[in-house]
Amino acid sequence: MAKILTLVFIILSLLASSNISNVNAQLRATFYLQSCPNLQTIVFNAMREAVQREPRLGASILRLFFHDCFVNGCDGSILLDDTPTFTGEKNALPNQNSVRGFEVIDTIKTRVEAACNGTVSCADILALAARAGTVLLGGPTWVVPLGRRDARTASLNTANTDLPSPFANLSSLITSFSNKGLSPRDMTALSGSHTIGLAQCFTFRPRIYNDTNINPNFATLRQSTCPVNGGNSNLAPLDIQSPQRFGNDYYQNLVTQRGLLHSDQELFNGGSQDALVRLYSVNQLLFFIDFAGAMVRMGNISPLTGTNGEIRKNCRVIN
Repeated sequence: MAKILTLVFIILSLLASSNISNVNAQLRATFYLQSCPNLQTIVFNAMREAVQREPRLGASILRLFFHDCFVNGCDGSILLDDTPTFTGEKNALPNQNSVRGFEVIDTIKTRVEAACNGTVSCADILALAARAGTVLLGGPTWVVPLGRRDARTASLNTANTDLPSPFANLSSLITSFSNKGLSPRDMTALSGSHTIGLAQCFTFRPRIYNDTNINPNFATLRQSTCPVNGGNSNLAPLDIQSPQRFGNDYYQNLVTQRGLLHSDQELFNGGSQDALVRLYSVNQLLFFIDFAGAMVRMGNISPLTGTNGEIRKNCRVIN
């Protein structure tokens, strides 16, 4: 079985790498081959420690990468702390008291700096950590094009406007992803990241009390820990079947109207993505292949390369 899984991952990696020719020519998988040859091992080992300590961190880091890329590109801007003279993205409404895992990135950055001083960007570390977390929870691998540099700026306003809302309808979701150069198929595949992780009560309260396209037993279960008033930060698994295993259960949940977020269930609600959701629900390998390719494309959203930006010494502050 291990050999079969390894072969599948190799195939997926090769399939994902076929997309590299379409990404920014300055991004390449071998970018740090000479300057930091142990980079990927350092990142993977640190992520393995983190996920073993708290499996949820695999989902948290994946979400961090998504929220970084959707705001002015994959530039590490989400990692910047606010200061008296600088406003970052951490306190944007979609991020405030929600995005997490910054300490994991700090740990990885410290280890990478010790091995390859002033060489690897925080943006690239985040991209590699997102892949490692996915793999460690049972998901696919992919080739990560590297060579991103770190932003010296951030945008609170863009974070508030460009990140997809958990309350969005299908049309809004398609537009949001299209604005970043991602197709509806990419959107549906990337939404499968909700096969892992947790969501706060306030993000799904309207669905479990107001939506009609919801399994009544599922709604009752979620209402037990998410009351009409209060309990905003109470947590529930995005995937009721296997919140700590990366697989296609998320799509099976949608087919049975057990999507946690309104935006999740919009992917299977009589619209254009229904057939793809059904396909993913019975074909995990296809989902893995599409997810890997979509992650490569998302990772290429407006990267800073060449002499643009900087290589931060500390991911939380500009040099």
